[in-house]
Order: sequence, then C-alpha cells, then structure tokens
Amino acid sequence: MKAGLLLLSGGSGTRMGAPKHALAHPGGGSWGGHLVRVFATVFPNGPVQVLGDPLPDHPDLPCLEDPREGPAVALRTWAGLESPAQVDHWWIVACDQVRWTPQRLRAWARVGEASDPRSSFWVMALHGGHLQPLGGWLPDGFRPQLAASTERSLHALASRLPHLAIQSDGAEWLDVDTPGERQVWERELS
Repeated sequence: MKAGLLLLSGGSGTRMGAPKHALAHPGGGSWGGHLVRVFATVFPNGPVQVLGDPLPDHPDLPCLEDPREGPAVALRTWAGLESPAQVDHWWIVACDQVRWTPQRLRAWARVGEASDPRSSFWVMALHGGHLQPLGGWLPDGFRPQLAASTERSLHALASRLPHLAIQSDGAEWLDVDTPGERQVWERELS
C-alpha cells in the first residue's frame, strides 16, 4: 500500500487550554509531531500534509487551510485540492489520537491492505460500537466524492461513502480530549 498522512490540526483545543497539535508529547516534540514520526517510521517515503495549523516541530510540512467548520468540512475542502502525490490511501488522523505507535499503525495498515486491496472503501475501525472515520484509510480516489458532498457531519459523510467497518479494540482509537484524559494517558506511558 502506498500511503499518505493527512493530519488534522485545526482544532482550537479550548478544553485542553491550548491547541492539541502543539502540546508537548512526553516522548519529545509535539502531539502532531509524534503522529508524523509514527507515520514516517512505517511509511518513510509517504507524503504528509497538515490540514490546519503548522506543527511547531515540523514547520516545513505542507500546511493547508482549514475552514474551521469541523472535520467533515475540512476533509471536503482538502478533497477539492489537487493530490500532491500518487498514493493509494490516506491515513486521516487527528492530533488528539496520540496513542498511536509504529507497531499499531503497521498492524492497522496490514488490516487495511488485506481488507481493501483495490482501494474501494474507506476502511474504518468499529471501536466500542462506534464508527471511527479518523484513523481510517481513505482511498485517494474518493476525493471527487468528498469534494462534491454537502455533509457537515463527519459520521454522515463517512456513512454515505463506501466503507468497511473493522472491529478494533485498541487503545489507539481513544482520543485525548480533556486534561483528565491527558493525565491518564501520560501515566500509561510512564
């Protein structure tokens, strides 16, 4: 699978007191930078795009404007732009999904490739009974359908496109959205 990373970094981070993409990661760098490192470990030559604000530890990465109307509108806007590289799938991930590790991403990539070898579906996790579009594998060929959509809800957008829901119970699907969740996650790391 030839993969690219689309990192969503446009959230305001009001519950965390600062934008999540720029928060300090216990392993070094920022939360957004951690996800870039995870992706680059598994896909060293894969293109990376940041949709939203630039990362403090990766200011050289291409940064696209986020209209600040939620992830569905951000994805629709991104999809209307020309694709920067030949990729089969984009790993669409938000900066609060900081539990990803190279091992977990490598395993998820194998699941995605085995489940959708022809890049015909948005491969998403079904975690705790909930569909998880973020963290999923979005075929590059879906860009025209995304760009033409008028959906403002990420789940409605994902549900209307051909998709596969793969049962996955890993902790990587748990967002870190509040200071309390951040403390729990940081304790897990130590």
